[in-house]
Amino acid sequence: MKRVVITGLGAICAIGKNKEEYWKNLIEGKCGINKIDLFDTKEHRTQTGAQVKDFHPEKYISSKKLRRMSRTDRLGIIAAQEAIGDSELDLEKEDRERIGVLLGAGAGGMFEAEEYHRALLTKDLKRAKPSLLISHPPCVTTDYIAKEFSLKGPRSTIVTACSSSATSIGYAADLIRDGKADIMVTGGSDALCQLTYSGFNSMRVVDKDRCRPFDKRRTGLSLGESAGILILEELEHAKDRNAKIYCEFLGYALSGDAHHMTAPHPEARGAIQAIREALRDAGIKPEEVDYINAHGTATPFNDETETLAIKEVFGERAYQIPVSSTKSMVGHCLGAAGAIEVVAVSLAIRNGMIPPTANYETKDPQCDLDYVPGKARKKEIRAALSNSFAFGGNNTVLAFGKYVAGSNQ
Repeated sequence: MKRVVITGLGAICAIGKNKEEYWKNLIEGKCGINKIDLFDTKEHRTQTGAQVKDFHPEKYISSKKLRRMSRTDRLGIIAAQEAIGDSELDLEKEDRERIGVLLGAGAGGMFEAEEYHRALLTKDLKRAKPSLLISHPPCVTTDYIAKEFSLKGPRSTIVTACSSSATSIGYAADLIRDGKADIMVTGGSDALCQLTYSGFNSMRVVDKDRCRPFDKRRTGLSLGESAGILILEELEHAKDRNAKIYCEFLGYALSGDAHHMTAPHPEARGAIQAIREALRDAGIKPEEVDYINAHGTATPFNDETETLAIKEVFGERAYQIPVSSTKSMVGHCLGAAGAIEVVAVSLAIRNGMIPPTANYETKDPQCDLDYVPGKARKKEIRAALSNSFAFGGNNTVLAFGKYVAGSNQ
C-alpha cells in the first residue's frame, strides 16, 4: 500500500483568511463566535455564529466567475488556491489525469437558493435570477475546483452530515493508497444559511452566547462556516519533487451508530468502534497517540459520550492525552468541520503545538479529561486523531503522524 502525506494546506474561517492567520489565532485561543450579520436572526434563540466577516472574494476570483458562484463555492475556491500554492505544485508539469478532487459538502448553495426564494415571494423578479440556483447541488464546489485547475483525475463529493469532509479525506487517501491517483485535492467547504441556522435553533441545541466544549455550563453548539482544503500526495511523488511535508496520513475508519437521527449512541458504541478501527488501520498503538482533536460540539450529550469513547479505548492513558475542541473558536462548520480541523491537526503536528479549548472554565465530573483549557501547549506529536461524529451516527476518525524521513511507518 502506498503512503500518503499532506503537502499543502488552505484555510478560511471566522478567525483567519488563510492558514497562517488561522493558526496564529488558533494557538492564541481567539474565539471567532460573535453576532452574525449575514441574515436576520432576531426571531431565533441565538444571534451568534462563527461567520467569515469582511469577506472579499473579488480579491481572489474574477467578477465573471463570481456571478455564478455561491458563498460555499467562493470559500472553497479561495482555500483551494491557497492549498495548491502552498504545495508548490507545478501543475503544468503534472499529469492532471492523476490529480483528483474529492470534497465533503453540507448545504451547498442553500444561501443563494434562499435569496432566490425570497425574491419570488416578494415578486422581485429582478433579483429572482435562476443563476442563483446553479450552485444549489452540494457537488458544485468540487466541480468548480476541478475546472478551475483542470484536474481530470477521480472526482466525487461526499455528504454525511458533519463528518462529510473528514470522510472525504479518508476516501481521497484511499485513492492514492490504492494507486488510482498521485495527488488529491480534498477537504470541504460550507457556508452559513438560514435554513440550517433556524433548524439548529428549532432543535434547541445552540448556545445563546458562545459554545463551551466539555465545560459543565455548556448548553449547545455555535454554528460556523469555513473551507479547509488539503493536498494529499503519494509519498514518493512528494519526495521526487522535494515537497515540504506537514505530516503523514496514517489511516482512518468509519462506523455507523444505527441508533438515532441526531443523538449519539448513549454508550458511544459507534465512536468506540471508529477510534479502534482507525488505530488498527493506521498501525499505531494507543500509547503512541499524543493528541486528539475532538468532535467537541459542546452539546451536553455529545461531549459526554465522546469522553466516554476516549476512556473506553485508551483506558488510564486517556487522562494523559491532550484533547481539545477547535470548534470553541471556529464554530461547528458542518460539512467543512472535519477539514478545517484536520488543517489544525496538520499544523499542530508540524509545529509541535496543541491548540486550546477556548471558553472552558468549569470542570464537569462526566468530562474529566485534559481538554487543554484556554492556552496552547507545546508538545511533540508523534500521532494524532481527528474525530468527527455526525448526525445519523456517521462516525469518522482520521489518524495522522509526524513524518520522519527514512521511516517505514
